[in-house]
Amino acid sequence: MTLSLRTPYDGIVMAAPVTIPYVRYSIDSAQWWIGRALSALVAQAGIRASEIDGLCVSSFTLGTDSGVGLTQHFGLCVRWLDTIPLGGASAIAAVRKAARAVQARDADIVACVAGDTNHVDSFRLTLENFSRFNQDAVYPYGAGGANSSFALIARNYMRTFGVSREDVGRIAVAQRTNALRNPHALMKSALSIEQYLAARPISDPIHLFDCVMPCAGAEAFLVMREDTAASLRLPAARLLSTIERHNAFADDPMQVRGGWAMDVGELYAMAGVKPDDLDIVQTYDDYPVISMMQFEDLGFCEKGEGAEFVRQHDLTIDGDFPHNTSGGQLSVGQAGAAGAYLGLVEGLRQVLGIAGPTQVRDASLGLASGFGMINYDRGLASGAAIFAGPSR
Repeated sequence: MTLSLRTPYDGIVMAAPVTIPYVRYSIDSAQWWIGRALSALVAQAGIRASEIDGLCVSSFTLGTDSGVGLTQHFGLCVRWLDTIPLGGASAIAAVRKAARAVQARDADIVACVAGDTNHVDSFRLTLENFSRFNQDAVYPYGAGGANSSFALIARNYMRTFGVSREDVGRIAVAQRTNALRNPHALMKSALSIEQYLAARPISDPIHLFDCVMPCAGAEAFLVMREDTAASLRLPAARLLSTIERHNAFADDPMQVRGGWAMDVGELYAMAGVKPDDLDIVQTYDDYPVISMMQFEDLGFCEKGEGAEFVRQHDLTIDGDFPHNTSGGQLSVGQAGAAGAYLGLVEGLRQVLGIAGPTQVRDASLGLASGFGMINYDRGLASGAAIFAGPSR
């Protein structure tokens, strides 16, 4: 039994999960999308903007702006501020930092928000300037974006553990089934395993339905103390535990595990729960093979057993292992850094019982994960959080 020596998140809650519905393309700026999310936070929480005294922002398309510039754009005056450039791990990093700030009373109400625009040409510019590793080792060879790098990871993982495309496809198909109940999902048509297998190749073994669709949108939530939420009569989810790890297992020649595997024992020990206790799981799904990797690394099965785990479980909303209940990025879309927030925001709705058409019956305990910042051969950033609704 792993013991956690870290200070627990006693009395820290998350509230007011907000999604600004995604669109495929937008002529509006990232600042516009983030501003809409902040406005929705204020409206949902029933507070004044002046009561937000902490701000945490993530975005790929803010240009020369950062969190501090946004304070003036939106008329905020905060005493705690952070800009987190961790891509798909940004939401977990944000909630960790915001929780400690609120716990130390450096802030009372922190707005955690991520948003991006998607102009016709902005995705290319994002790829071109993503990182120095990308500029030096990938982009000059015509591999614009993560598809080719993740294809190498996927091929090695599938070969090493005997995973078929059909095994991986079960994840994408289940998420599309979930997305059909989400009115905000960009993918509106059913997806069969036959259609998944017949899709055109992008970078073998990655095919069309293994890839997320770039889009524009925003996600956000508030972090505060439990007594603050009570005074506002605001339903809130308790933060039970988190983990975060960067550049894990750097000696692995090819990535077959992420940083979750290094700290998973502490994740559950700090929360005082087991993997089987969870009602819903929201993994970061830039590719379905990465979700399968997380089933192993997050303790739902042993390494190399991910394919069998998927074969043995129903990942839909009404199934025995509700996973990525909104449809995930694979079917909702990836609104840049907001993709990091999608699972956590959906998870908060689930345990608060306000997920509407995607609601899992009696969901009260959830896990959300993050994964981001691939250079040229592996994702560097990973994290996860466990949280509970008021009924637990």
